[in-house]
Amino acid sequence: MDIRSNVLRQLKTRREGFSLEQPFYIDEDYFKLDMEMIYYRDWLFMGHDCELPKAGAYFTVQIGEYPVVIVRGRDNVIRAFHNSCRHRGSRVCTKEHGSSVRLVCPYHQWTYDLDGKLAFARHMGDDFDKTGYGLKPVHCESFGGYIFICLAQNAPDFQPVRDMVAPYMVPHHLSDAKVAFQSTIIEKGNWKLVWENNRECYHCAANHPELCRTYPEAPSVTGTDGGADDPEIAGHWARCEAAGLPSKFQISPDGQFRTARMPLIEDAESYTMSGKSAVKRSLSDDVTIDRIGTMLLFHYPTTWNHILGDHAISFRVLPLSANETAVTTKWLVHKDAVEGVDYDLAELTHVWTETNDQDRRIVEENAFGIHSPAYEPGPYSMLHEGGVMQFLEWYSNFMVNRLQSDQAKLSVVA
Repeated sequence: MDIRSNVLRQLKTRREGFSLEQPFYIDEDYFKLDMEMIYYRDWLFMGHDCELPKAGAYFTVQIGEYPVVIVRGRDNVIRAFHNSCRHRGSRVCTKEHGSSVRLVCPYHQWTYDLDGKLAFARHMGDDFDKTGYGLKPVHCESFGGYIFICLAQNAPDFQPVRDMVAPYMVPHHLSDAKVAFQSTIIEKGNWKLVWENNRECYHCAANHPELCRTYPEAPSVTGTDGGADDPEIAGHWARCEAAGLPSKFQISPDGQFRTARMPLIEDAESYTMSGKSAVKRSLSDDVTIDRIGTMLLFHYPTTWNHILGDHAISFRVLPLSANETAVTTKWLVHKDAVEGVDYDLAELTHVWTETNDQDRRIVEENAFGIHSPAYEPGPYSMLHEGGVMQFLEWYSNFMVNRLQSDQAKLSVVA
């Protein structure tokens, strides 16, 4: 039986409320299918438009087999391109971040304008037509300070994401922020294990002492019902929405993305050891009340986020192999906030630096155990792990729908 048929069969017959069968977490062929079906065909969070402050600023990213460059044009539009020269395929931009008037391939100096058009190619003859050799574009969308791309030839409609999430983000003015610090850690586990760990706080009390000083362990915060029946959460929403901050729990019909504003513990302002604000200068003057908690934004398969009054934290999940995942964290503050004056970098980053490293160890131990021949799918906690079950439901439905759609197309062609 081929890999596609095997995965389709296993997902359609999987036991709900239980973890997946072993190959989904460790097998390279299953991983390659994940990349093909999900990461190469759907919208992926890449970074922030404040990382591209002027025309010619760019950053690069590697998504599986695809090197991509994202650049701000002279018309202020942010675009994405396959980072592969149309001459002989060399990477055009080799640095993680940079700025250039034009994008010049270091191999033979083929030169591209910021809109991707080929501007110059040495010694190619008078009859060479430059118009057919611009950088290949990648679908790119920017809203609320966030940049998403899609590698597929035909991208899914992005408008539902924009319509639901943008109102929650607009008050925070993240386009006027700056990245105060960023880190990337490599977790030696499958990308789905990274997400499963993120989608519950069942493990928090025993593993995250720093985070638990301010972040609630309550299932209503991390779960799938949104917490509307929790008086504290409902009261928090009412207070924030009265101040012009959209706050109520919303989730897309297919479960791929969601957002809500959740209170922190005991009126904490921020993710610090004291619970006090880490940054003296607020992200936005449009946020007129204190104790707004954290705006949680999830978008499978690449990002979860915490947006507070004083700073924001984004997380990007990029698979490297069946058994390695890169998690990039960025701390955003107001663009005019001054390190050492408005914030102390160690205080700003401490809670999530520690939490990230703790989660890395958790994921790696989880992966280590799953490699055992004795592993078999185990039951989730109905009380605490509803978010994990929802993630696997999304993953399963997403894969089944796409695999069946591909099968149908092949049948028509045949």
